[in-house]
Amino acid sequence: MPGPVTLIGLGLLLTGAGAGFGSASLFVPGVGLSLLVVGLTLWVRLAASVLQIQRAPGPATLIEGENYPLHIEISTGFLPQPGAEISDPLLPSPATLAPGRKELEMEVPVHGRGRCPLKQCEVRLTDPLGIHSASKSVPINGEVLVLPRTEPVEVDRGRGGAGIAEMAGAAIASPATRIEASAVEFEIDGLRPYREGSPASRIHWPTVARTGEMIERRLIAGSCSAPFIVLDASRPVSESALDSAVRAAASLCVFFAAAGGCSLLLPGENRPLDVDSALSRWPNIHARLALVESGTSLRGAARFPRTGPVLWVSANRASEASAELRKLKAARHVLVSPGPLAQIPVAFSVAGCHGQALAALRGRVSLSAGAAA
Repeated sequence: MPGPVTLIGLGLLLTGAGAGFGSASLFVPGVGLSLLVVGLTLWVRLAASVLQIQRAPGPATLIEGENYPLHIEISTGFLPQPGAEISDPLLPSPATLAPGRKELEMEVPVHGRGRCPLKQCEVRLTDPLGIHSASKSVPINGEVLVLPRTEPVEVDRGRGGAGIAEMAGAAIASPATRIEASAVEFEIDGLRPYREGSPASRIHWPTVARTGEMIERRLIAGSCSAPFIVLDASRPVSESALDSAVRAAASLCVFFAAAGGCSLLLPGENRPLDVDSALSRWPNIHARLALVESGTSLRGAARFPRTGPVLWVSANRASEASAELRKLKAARHVLVSPGPLAQIPVAFSVAGCHGQALAALRGRVSLSAGAAA
């Protein structure tokens, strides 16, 4: 549709032609077209000047695939409302409101983990003929944190899955079975000021005698039989592979929590995070999983030798990931990646990744005796 200036010019041209040739058949439509364009333009501009936009606040966090309840109301006061087109950061494309309709209420599916910034909501008013439009926006100043979804662990019993699951120390082949976690051994990692409630056995008495200040030993988990999940995002083959690895790590955390608990080491972190059976710290850990970025390197994974299994969840090439996994001191090694290694049975699948039990024999990856069962 031509713009208002073009249409008004056409109307004036018809009016002039009608006056010049003494033809009422040109004069009347020329005046009518000019008045119509001016009237529609004024209507839209006045409506935009008094336009009020109200966007209802929504949830601060969502899980991938969940719907965001979007509720937007507009008002043009005493003026009839023209047609409206609403643009919102959560809408894949602008939503259209018919003239007179003042409310947009819909469930918008949210995909892709991480932060989804909400900057502004814009409403574009347009007359029924599409001759003139005017826009107005309101700032939102917020964000939605999209958490990685968790998926069930699926076991391939026909390809040695039950044996490898047993080797991993997890009851993956039987979700009803629970892991019995042994007591955690601790290592001294320096000194720190005494904290109220710490046992007297932690107090470093030589320092107390020398300085007169209450100082205690800082202890860290040194060896644990609970599963140790390591998420590697250093060199993912693709962003979709990284997303699958993050979902797999989250799913395994929830699975092992139901079976007694586990530890999770995230990229860029110096210490593992404990996931207990009550999932008391899970909301914080879940949010940190949502923010894992490609290229973030692992720190200190080798500092935590385990008596239990290590599950190395990686979006890297499987051969590179298995080489890094074998550097860790652990009783058992399980590689979890989107692209499984050839000639090794897949014990379980979760979130598009495949778990395989590995053992280092003569410098190459092979099945262990326990996995071949």
